[in-house]
Amino acid sequence: QEQLVESGGGLVQAGGSLKLSCTASERIFSDYALAWFRQAPGKEREFVAAVRYHNGMTYYGDSVKGRFTVSRDNARNAVHLQMNSLKSEDTALYFCAAGRPITSTVRRTESYNFWGHGTQVTVSS
Repeated sequence: QEQLVESGGGLVQAGGSLKLSCTASERIFSDYALAWFRQAPGKEREFVAAVRYHNGMTYYGDSVKGRFTVSRDNARNAVHLQMNSLKSEDTALYFCAAGRPITSTVRRTESYNFWGHGTQVTVSS
């Protein structure tokens, strides 16, 4: 069974840092792009970041560019999201996803076939 399991969420003060991790099954990790999305209460799911497997190319949402870094951990079949300079508006449920998007669709939820259950990030101001 293919699965994605997120970890690392929690409560942090504004300006602080947090690192999320997502562990994937071997098949997913070696064959799919991995992405992070987030969803705040009452809002649509928003693209955060993605990283391709074959060339390591990364993509970021405009609201996190320069503050968040996505990376793959090949030894652990994991993808990490390092979040710095956190703001209250970063508060959301963060999801890991796997898919095979083309460049023009990398930010769309429908490009991803597998999803984790999410990990909550709360930033207090």
